[in-house]
Amino acid sequence: MSILPLMPETTGEAGRPGGDGPAQRPIARRQFLQGALGAAAGISTSRLAGRAKHPRIPAHAKHHQKKLPPVYDRVLDTGVIVPTARWLVEENAKAGTNNWVVTGIQTPHAIEGFASQVSAVPGDRLTLFVNTVAPSFHVEAYRMGYYQGLGGRLIDTSDTVAGIAQPAATVTPGVNTVTCPWKESITIEVTDAWPPGNYLLKLVGSGGQQQYIPLTVRDDSSHAAYVIQNSVTTWQAYNLWGSYSLYYGKTATGQDFANRARIVSFDRPYPQTWAQGAADFFGNEFPVLYNMEQLGLDLTYWTDVDLHANPGLLKNHRALLSLGHDEYWSREMRQGARDALDAGTNLAFLGANACYRQIRLDASSIGPNRLETCYKSAAEDPLSRSQPELTTVNWIQPPLNDPESKLIGSMYQSVGANADLVIADGSSWFWNGCGLTDGTRLPGVVQGEYDRYVPSLPGPSNVDVVAHSLVPGQGNWSDITYYTTPRGGGVVATGMASWVFKLSDTTEFPTNIVPAAIPNVTGVLLRAMQNVYGVFGAGPAWETQPSDGTSSEIYRGTAASAPSATGTNAA
Repeated sequence: MSILPLMPETTGEAGRPGGDGPAQRPIARRQFLQGALGAAAGISTSRLAGRAKHPRIPAHAKHHQKKLPPVYDRVLDTGVIVPTARWLVEENAKAGTNNWVVTGIQTPHAIEGFASQVSAVPGDRLTLFVNTVAPSFHVEAYRMGYYQGLGGRLIDTSDTVAGIAQPAATVTPGVNTVTCPWKESITIEVTDAWPPGNYLLKLVGSGGQQQYIPLTVRDDSSHAAYVIQNSVTTWQAYNLWGSYSLYYGKTATGQDFANRARIVSFDRPYPQTWAQGAADFFGNEFPVLYNMEQLGLDLTYWTDVDLHANPGLLKNHRALLSLGHDEYWSREMRQGARDALDAGTNLAFLGANACYRQIRLDASSIGPNRLETCYKSAAEDPLSRSQPELTTVNWIQPPLNDPESKLIGSMYQSVGANADLVIADGSSWFWNGCGLTDGTRLPGVVQGEYDRYVPSLPGPSNVDVVAHSLVPGQGNWSDITYYTTPRGGGVVATGMASWVFKLSDTTEFPTNIVPAAIPNVTGVLLRAMQNVYGVFGAGPAWETQPSDGTSSEIYRGTAASAPSATGTNAA
């Protein structure tokens, strides 16, 4: 494959699409999170009207466009070579906007909704179910990406339709499933004008009410190098809309674990108080998407529900990126990842606590794979005796006895970490160009949930530990691990829930805390991500960066038997 430069980006004015307003300034990475987190019953069918106007591709970009193939290798300023997609470079050169940000003080339940599908392809008709106090509302479809630092592009806007107050949700006794038996509000046609990507459908009420419905637009024919996966099953597991999630349920005095839902439904909104209805997209996923789109990488998109429905498609790609919190996996998802890994696909787990619990997915009245089952107790699960392999417990627990370490290389440990990231092998390819030596500390990077390599557990024996960070007060460690399979792919796991979020943390530390060679921790982490893109985008990692098994040097003697081989997560 030839190596060619990146096509120049357009950087001119980016006013509100379709308007003549003033140019908008790019938003700093941290501002994305702050801005996003701040602030008649007939069915209407609407093809989004496409009101946004986009500038022509500038002359210099057209010149390059004629010469560049659809996919080409690009040499980054750091020297890392990555596969780049011309369509994505051109897409992010179009005028962006920050009008996707929810503005004003929003009252819970003033406007909220959910879609009939978590993902769609052009040609699909997507039904939205919306509850609102507004007399009318419309929908703005924003594709999220880089877009000159503005983060999104308005793809289309719907007609204005009547708003209605929908009936109360129902709760299924015994399993506490919250379902919204709502009337259809608007049906949207997803057309070829919607490029593949991560979308926020912004509900806008006539009285200023605003909230998001997330959507992924797929390309099932894609053979892109990278596939980025939205962890919607984990979003839904934690969704407390209607007072029940897989963690908590309503009691007479509050909520507790015993009364949790055993089955949760996608037929309900995400709370307005939870990223304005966007669930975990901003903190646990968007920073990676923003970075990959900024680089114009050869990228495609799906959700974990799509991996469940079509696991064989993963073999069409060189790397899967699992993002900050990807906890709930079905058997089909896990087997699909295993098969793809053995066939040469690389896996990047950019968080912690991934693939920790088994789930089952079933249809609701709206469509397939809308009900997510996880009893978290073999004794409660009705399939534990007839089909024990489908029991919805932690993968490490009986009757599964199949810890995630067999796939990921490391194992979930606990929560509450607040630690420095400590480099264990500065010579690893993972840290190329970062200027790090063994023992270098990056302050405050390891936070929240964390994983580590546990030598006593089943799994690969050739695991490299490239960072090994003591978690104060817990007598445990967070590890960044890497291993390769013979004649197959590689697996990297960052071992901390904070990794993706830290890609958007622009705080600079004084040189008495961070050496002068590391002026910005975020810059180090982003450089490490470029290394992942480079190695994993080149093909099976076993061919270029076979692992050495340095974990045996880290975990020797008493360290090998030190704490928690099974993890602690009471909920």
